Formats: sequence, C-alpha cells, structure tokens
Amino acid sequence: MSKRLSKQIIVQGSKISLLLRPNDDDFISLTDMAKKFGDDVLIYQWMRNRNTVEFLGIWERLHNPDFKGIEFETFKKQAGMNSFSLTPKKWIEATKATGIISKAGRYGGGTYAHIDIAFEFGAWLSAEFKLYLIKEFQRLKIEENNRLILGWDVKRTLTKINYRIYTDSIKKYLIPKRVSKEQANFIYANEADLLNVALFGITAQEWRAKKSDKSGNIRDYADVSQLVCLANMETLNAEFIRQGVPAAERLLRLNEIAIIQMQSLLGNPEVKKLNLLK
Repeated sequence: MSKRLSKQIIVQGSKISLLLRPNDDDFISLTDMAKKFGDDVLIYQWMRNRNTVEFLGIWERLHNPDFKGIEFETFKKQAGMNSFSLTPKKWIEATKATGIISKAGRYGGGTYAHIDIAFEFGAWLSAEFKLYLIKEFQRLKIEENNRLILGWDVKRTLTKINYRIYTDSIKKYLIPKRVSKEQANFIYANEADLLNVALFGITAQEWRAKKSDKSGNIRDYADVSQLVCLANMETLNAEFIRQGVPAAERLLRLNEIAIIQMQSLLGNPEVKKLNLLK
C-alpha cells in the first residue's frame, strides 16, 4: 500500500486517526472508533456478523482484483454461527483483502478501514456517532482541499513573479530594439529551451517528437521538485542575462545548479508532502 498522510479528527470528544491520500482512498482507524465504546473486541464482534462479512466481500470484489472469492464464500457460510470468529488479520491473510489494514506501532497503530467500511462500522456502533464522524471527516477534507488550493495559488503567483523578472531581463538585455514579434518570440523560445535542456536535458521540440501521444508540453509533466527548481533557475538566469553571461556559459552554470538543487529537493520531506498532494 502506498504511503499515506496521518491526520486526526475529534468526534464527540474522541480522537480518531486517519490515513489520507489525494485520490480519496482514505482510511479511518477502527481501533480509535471502538475505543469510544469499549475496545477492539467490538471490531471482532462486528466482523462475526453475516451482514458485515457480505458487505466486506462485496466491497473487495468491487475494488480489489486480487480478492480471493473462494475463501470469502467459506467465511460467508460460517458467519452467524456461534463457533464462528473473524479478526482483521485472519480476514486479510485469507482473502488478500485491501479494504482493512493492520498498522503496527505504538502510536498510530491498530486496525484501519477504507472510509466506506469505516462508516459502516460507525453505523453499527452508533447512528449518531456515524453522522458526527462523517461531518468531521468532511470538514477535514474541505480544509485539506482549501489548503491545497491556497498552496497551489501561492506557487503559481511565485512562478508568475519569477517569470516576470525573467522575461523583463530578456526584453532588456537579449532582444534588440525594434525587432519583430516573430523575432522576439524566437528569442523567448530559445531561452525557454535553454532552461529545458539545463533541467530536463531535452528541448521542447525533442520532447514533443518523443511524446507525440501526449498533449501539452514538457513542463506540464514536471513534478513538484522540478517546478520548484525551474522557478529558481528562471530567477538565476535572469540575473545571468543582466550580467551579460553568454548563453553557452549560462547553460553550463544552470545545469550544475539544477543538479545540486534537485539532489536537495528530492530528499526534502516538505517537497515529498507536496508531491503527495499533487
């Protein structure tokens, strides 16, 4: 399972841990939910029910191509019998289920379930609790979305500011007076490719030739680390242009800078968080 971002919400005075992902494939701690009403025994009791087993099986068949249906049918036949017992670990190991996970660790460990399943467990615990759980979960998702939008707007604004500094330098130091619009565009294109080669090792035209099946341009497919590096390089290139550094020398300098910055950015935990939100 890919890496998730841990969060907490407060539901009727109880802390409930979450594991969030940008594609809404979010998980909620059943262990924390059960603590409000007792302990983990409630999870086992819930999983003994025939309706629960059927629900879990249907969910897995809809979302998990590796789900073992034969093992599920065995559990389904036994569900409801006095001798039947089912734990999250037993369910996961026997059926290769992905809707429920067991997370080790003293802090944040326990049994987690996909939100679809967690809300079903919440309803079994208490209809009122389920409604408050959904309300708090939705509030958190709205806050996360607003934070992402704000962060994206800040990044776009920063990029625009850097780009303005960059293009102003090109206008002042590279574009001769009274050139045609076509000539100006040609110079801009060359400067853009200088950065493309320094960072991506390829020109826009070369990229399009290799990626004829894709729309947009090379920068549309850049990750967060590359976009941060690109914004920095635009500012630096503008200063190099102001200093009158020849294009060939600027390319070599910027390439060295790109290598150093990307090495730092790829290991930066804050950038990794942005990549998860991208």
